[in-house]
Amino acid sequence: MSAIRNRLEKNNKKLGTWAARLPTDAWRLYDRDIPEYPFIVDIYLDQAVVWDRSDSTIDQEKNHLPELLTALREVRGLSPENIVIKKRERQEGVKQYERIDEKKEFFVVREGKARLKVNLRDYLDTGLFLDHRPMRYRIQRLSKGKKVLNLFCYTGSVSVFAALGGGTVTSVDMSATYLDWAKENFELNRLDPKNHEFVQSDVLQWIPEAPAASYDLIFLDPPTFSNSKRMSGTFEVERDQDLLVESCMRLLRANGVLYFSNNKRGFRLSPKLSSLYDVRDISEETIPPDFHDRKIHRCFEIRSR
Repeated sequence: MSAIRNRLEKNNKKLGTWAARLPTDAWRLYDRDIPEYPFIVDIYLDQAVVWDRSDSTIDQEKNHLPELLTALREVRGLSPENIVIKKRERQEGVKQYERIDEKKEFFVVREGKARLKVNLRDYLDTGLFLDHRPMRYRIQRLSKGKKVLNLFCYTGSVSVFAALGGGTVTSVDMSATYLDWAKENFELNRLDPKNHEFVQSDVLQWIPEAPAASYDLIFLDPPTFSNSKRMSGTFEVERDQDLLVESCMRLLRANGVLYFSNNKRGFRLSPKLSSLYDVRDISEETIPPDFHDRKIHRCFEIRSR
């Protein structure tokens, strides 16, 4: 038995049981566990997304993708048409959200008590960031009776969990497409979108104009890099974190909490923020057990002193 077949079988037995118990239909089966097989495999019900992270200049005879696909079909019993292959390269700004196909093959996966719509083919990402699963559960637990703000909300999965937890949620994103997707996710969970707020706006322009002391809980998950008129043409999360976090802290009520997450490799929190606020690095406890890569994101819990 090949090394990759053996690893997929072990992971499938261990993580498949874990995912069923959680329960979730969307989870990571393989995360570049073996250096010679630089792939990521995400399971969505009876389908899979394979992220090819291999060097594009690799010799064909050293290309292990066909071997991985054979092992995946055998271990998971997947037909070839139910495996989506994507080449993951560095994405900046809004590129990761641009449409790449028009198949419109949406389907619903469960995560805990939530139901969420995904699309494996039309965009680079699927509509659900699997690494934020623990954060979604945390926000659900903390949201009862709270006013919650979800910035750069994407398809609103965090907003759904906040609403299921009993919060009233404001979701802000520049994309009308993703806000519509978020509203559909609310309806899937029998949550009336009219009882919540969906704002189409550039988050970096919206924050300074939002009323102060309006929210009990804020989830802030900005892109690593983006174009913005307010940031002299560009936004870079590490460079501009002081302004961004301070602007968000202005929106918090007394005893409120900001969760600041980003996926920049090697990100370092600004010493200024540590001096101004009570900051706790909760990265390790917010990365799920199905992720071999423990540096997939950094996440901080920030409170006023």
